[in-house]
Amino acid sequence: MSGVSGAGDVSGVGDAKAVSGAGAPARGTGRLAGVDAVRGLAVLGMFAVHVGPSPEPEGAGYLLVAADGRAPALFTLLAGFSLVLAQRGLDPSQRPRGWALRWRPLLIRCALLAVLGFWLASLWPGILVILAFFAVYFLAAEPFTRLSTPVLTAVAGVSVVAGPVLSYLLGPVFGYGASGRGLVPEATDLTSWSGLGAVLCELLLTGAYPLATYFPYVLAGMALARLCDVRVRAVALRMAVWGTAAALAGYGSAWLASHVFGARQRLLEAIAVHHPEAMAAADPVREVLRGQYGAVPSTSWDWLLVADPYSQTPLETLGNAGVGCALIGLCALAARHGAGARLLRPLTVLGAMALSAYVVHALVLAGPAHGAASWSAWIAFSGAALALTWAWQQIWADSPLRRGPVEHVLRLATQGRSRA
Repeated sequence: MSGVSGAGDVSGVGDAKAVSGAGAPARGTGRLAGVDAVRGLAVLGMFAVHVGPSPEPEGAGYLLVAADGRAPALFTLLAGFSLVLAQRGLDPSQRPRGWALRWRPLLIRCALLAVLGFWLASLWPGILVILAFFAVYFLAAEPFTRLSTPVLTAVAGVSVVAGPVLSYLLGPVFGYGASGRGLVPEATDLTSWSGLGAVLCELLLTGAYPLATYFPYVLAGMALARLCDVRVRAVALRMAVWGTAAALAGYGSAWLASHVFGARQRLLEAIAVHHPEAMAAADPVREVLRGQYGAVPSTSWDWLLVADPYSQTPLETLGNAGVGCALIGLCALAARHGAGARLLRPLTVLGAMALSAYVVHALVLAGPAHGAASWSAWIAFSGAALALTWAWQQIWADSPLRRGPVEHVLRLATQGRSRA
């Protein structure tokens, strides 16, 4: 999972030299270090979901509860935020103009990401591979980079509600009214016309991370980066405060709707009709949502009032975006000081190589660690990722390879074609 820069890489923050004027990605300004640190936290959260034990709201289990459903949201929000950061760092005269220069590198990059995503999904690593979905996000984001800040902000706000509602309305049209969402496209799906149609439907509407419900994070990240220059201490502090308020508003509204205004009872009635098998579970609502990622069932409008992990309702999107905003502000504040920057450095290095870390962890899960689900597995994955990315940056500190092996290959592919 990574961001994408108009300047040419897919590491998540662009080239720190291009953006800030000095320093390698791991040694960038507080703005870049803070953003990379949040991405590093998202990587650790992703490990917790993929190889940790089941999230239970007790003791250390609260860490897993906090990560559940928020890691992909953070990655996607940061993709939009980093896209704007990278473009902000470019001199207007250096920005690509014309269809070929503007779109060809992007199309090549997205095609490579999609191929990588299809391949990893075909290995059956036991996780829902997101890379093919990210390719679609980046393509969709390009036209929005040309909007003015007020218009972009308004579009982002509307999309938080419009995306989930559109998904709810169109689900039954494509045969996904009650269940069946959460699929991930694989390479074998591309061998027939019907398979191609199914892939398109999954990427846009019915997959695990469909454009309809996840693209609002990209737009929100872009709007945040336009509105908030986190190099300014007061702005970073406001991001932390307002992000926390947004998170409380999203999750709190869902709790009120469920426990005060009767939404849960109405959902139980809908579940009894459309998902009777779930009524025997300790929590029928959570049981239904466990079988459906990226959207809620289209059986009751009250589903749009929940904020459970991966439900991708307006309230969950608001809450998750608020968490991301708060974390960016807090990490940017910490990165302004020497002690804070040193504490964040391992996360910053990991975040700068998030795409490589994602690919390697998927390969390991497809092989020796397939089915891992324990605290020891999470500690092993996290420790190995932090140590290996640190070592990589030390070894290749003065080389373009410092961005990470997968990031470097993608950069070479797109820049080489652009120069040609």
